[in-house]
Amino acid sequence: MDIEVIEARDLPEAWFLCLERIVEVGYDYTIDRGSNVGQKRKEFDIAVIKIKFPGVRPLVPDVPPGLGLDPPASMDYVEQYAARYIMSSVKEPGEQYTYGEDLEKQIPELIRMYQEDGFGTNQACMSVGNADSIFLPDPQCLRIVDTRIRYGKFHMVVYFRSWDLYNGFSANLAAIQLMKEEIVREINTREKVEDGEIIAISKGLHLYDYAWPLAELRVGKK
Repeated sequence: MDIEVIEARDLPEAWFLCLERIVEVGYDYTIDRGSNVGQKRKEFDIAVIKIKFPGVRPLVPDVPPGLGLDPPASMDYVEQYAARYIMSSVKEPGEQYTYGEDLEKQIPELIRMYQEDGFGTNQACMSVGNADSIFLPDPQCLRIVDTRIRYGKFHMVVYFRSWDLYNGFSANLAAIQLMKEEIVREINTREKVEDGEIIAISKGLHLYDYAWPLAELRVGKK
């Protein structure tokens, strides 16, 4: 399989560069199982996206008005999403899962590790889902939120098993960045650390076929 490595300055640039690249090299296939069975996806085999300054505002992409496209997310939506689905364990009836039902109870322990045990550890890693997740009709997309403090900065490495590039990518990463900044604030009550990079990895970063022409328009291929 091919590994696409994309380096971006900030979150909006990461979205644009991923769109630009997937239009060129994405693998087309029909979905046999999963969300939107029967539709087509254009997908990277493996994507590794390094965002050097993910905290630079704005966290969500803007779209030139002349293109007639809506932005993939708004900050109002991202803030609500982060509070409701990333950092809260509340799950409403009918919801298969939220990321927060797993992450909320792990975040305090992760912070405690760094505050009490020091920065030299590889154990500050949070998982999403469990052995029963494979039986869900639509299992969790985000699976790992790993962390590291190095060079005086707090970094995150996240893994998505499947990831909608056009609509989900921007909101997910912006919400994760908000969580990351909150963790940095808590760690800083003990010892100063700066906000660092996000490295996102996925073997399922994709565009649904309805978004192919939208992506081409956004990156100037159409």
